[in-house]
Amino acid sequence: MNENIKTHYNYPEIINKLEAKGVELYGNHFKIQETDYPIVFKLIAYFLKDEPTCFQYGINLNKGILLSGPIGCGKTSLMNLMKYLAQTENKFSVKPCRDISFEFIQDGYQIIHKYSNGKLYQSEPRTYCFDDLGTENNLKYFGNECNVLAEILLSRYDLFISKKLKTHITTNLSATEIETHYGNRVRSRLREMVNLIAYDKSTLDKR
Repeated sequence: MNENIKTHYNYPEIINKLEAKGVELYGNHFKIQETDYPIVFKLIAYFLKDEPTCFQYGINLNKGILLSGPIGCGKTSLMNLMKYLAQTENKFSVKPCRDISFEFIQDGYQIIHKYSNGKLYQSEPRTYCFDDLGTENNLKYFGNECNVLAEILLSRYDLFISKKLKTHITTNLSATEIETHYGNRVRSRLREMVNLIAYDKSTLDKR
């Protein structure tokens, strides 16, 4: 971590606690690699709302997080660990994109409403981390093809503007691939909605 950043949080101690939680969740082999510390520090700063550190890293606390990186670099497990750091107003649920696509096959267009505006009797839309964006397929419901995640993200953009609703995403897609999968409108909206935190393309598969 940059020694010039003044913060009252002890980042190495927080990493130790996260690692202990990771062992509890994923088994004794779990370890946060030192090469990943720059990524982990940014996530910790964001979810603890450590404003001076976020400012130094160029992270906007009003936006969500888009965590991108190669397959197997540990994006999902890191976001699952961040749930334990997130303060009450920052709490979120991790939802695999493939599961959403299966729900769409079963329940149709109400699934788009569920993951954007929220369920019928929920007072407020929820903060989600859409895990592994790009692993789901375009799906047909009664013959109509729908890019489910594109529709959800566009709906959540409207809520981001009107209600400051945050959306987090993990993906191994590049910005260009996101545009190919979801269209220019989604890519453009995501620029406004999220902070990009990216692993190096050469990061090894940890599985």
